[in-house]
Amino acid sequence: MNLFKKLLSTKHGIIGAQKYCRATFCSILHSAVDHSVEVHSPDQEVVIALGSNVGDRLNNFNQALQLMRKSGIHITKHGCLYETAPAYVTDQPRFLNSAVRAVTKLGPHELLGVLKTIERNMGRSGGIRYGPRPIDLDILFYGKYQIGSDKLTVPHERIWERPFVMAPLMDLLGLVIDSDTVACWHSLSTDSDGLFGLWDKLGGESLIGKEGMKRVLPIRNHLWEWSKKTSVMEGADIIDIGAQSTRPMASRISAEEELDRLIPVLEAVLEMPEMEEKLVSVDTFYSDVASEAVKKGAHLVNDVSAGQLDPNMLKMVASLDVPYIAMHMRGDPTTMQSRDNLQYSDVCSQVASELFSRVKDAELSGVPAWRIILDPGIGFSKKTEHNLDILTGLPVIRSEIAKRSLAASHAPLLIGPSRKRFLGEICNRPAAGERDPATIASVTAGIFGGANIVRVHNVRDNVDAVKVCDAMLKERSIQL
Repeated sequence: MNLFKKLLSTKHGIIGAQKYCRATFCSILHSAVDHSVEVHSPDQEVVIALGSNVGDRLNNFNQALQLMRKSGIHITKHGCLYETAPAYVTDQPRFLNSAVRAVTKLGPHELLGVLKTIERNMGRSGGIRYGPRPIDLDILFYGKYQIGSDKLTVPHERIWERPFVMAPLMDLLGLVIDSDTVACWHSLSTDSDGLFGLWDKLGGESLIGKEGMKRVLPIRNHLWEWSKKTSVMEGADIIDIGAQSTRPMASRISAEEELDRLIPVLEAVLEMPEMEEKLVSVDTFYSDVASEAVKKGAHLVNDVSAGQLDPNMLKMVASLDVPYIAMHMRGDPTTMQSRDNLQYSDVCSQVASELFSRVKDAELSGVPAWRIILDPGIGFSKKTEHNLDILTGLPVIRSEIAKRSLAASHAPLLIGPSRKRFLGEICNRPAAGERDPATIASVTAGIFGGANIVRVHNVRDNVDAVKVCDAMLKERSIQL
């Protein structure tokens, strides 16, 4: 008897698919297995979990992902990155956990063999079950198939009890079920409400941020739990250095000229004693500038074009292994305020859709979701009313992105309303330096809407505003 049974026919649609999958799943639990059977069909979508708690955990992840790509596993989506307390065997170091969605032509046992080879080549040996390991790679789902043999069980039999597996798995989904394969994965869960219901019953988002599971972003040799407090860019937590003007109608300079302007300043800033605990981002849309700046010591790449003005940027960022700030903008600084680029029917929904498109391209280029920071681009391709809608609509932007990718919806949000022209228009303040009170109001609204990083000019006053906002949010969370 065949080892695998296909669980879904697309003619059933999403609702019918769930019923069909569940019925078939129940019927094949008692099926005999034939280990020689493999699935050699068109590309199969798979989910693979990653874990590491020995050595350089993040480097282990990066190496494993590179080896997977070289072995015929085309990664399309990444979950968020979690630092978690060990389970089962608790006397061992904390783990990093995540998961990826991928497409492969490998049969399930071929895929298992490839993953086991990667584990061995990266130094994993037998050891204690559930004990320390440099890398752990598990197949959670394989296409629309339920698999049972003495070597492989899919879905992985312990998904449902492990928050450290379920959290990154959920990140790989959207709130909208976008394919029959994903519908099948929901139907294979042990909960009648699918994976979402199961995750909620485990505790869902309430588990994140507690001692046992932290959602983190890797930066400068440490894991940044960015949701704990609002960070201030421009002198407090992060210094953003750029040598190319991105104001409306600014003419573009070459990458060579930008480097000539940038590098001496960057080197001087990095040598300052007070910079020891601060982060430095390079504001550029040129891949060559990003590369050179990171080599000199920059910790983040801040790209106002989200990869649209240099076709090499996303691949370059993937190779640099640093966080990437992807900002929403239409056109370039010379065209972003054109009539066509200012046309929105629903600015928050459209900004979310266009940002997700950039995230998707970044992930396909090898930039994991756990390294991406999103910026809705206040003042870029926006009218005054659009900027106001964004400041009050950050939750809408997150929820719209969540329909397509929960991982992207969890990304840190950066806003930069500081001294922007729209504030001057509202307050009748033509001089940029007179817009600091309006900036504080905008920053406050943004933080209460879910912004995690704010870019400002007047650091002292805005830092105080941020501290008060964070204190109020903390008090609210205690009361809840």
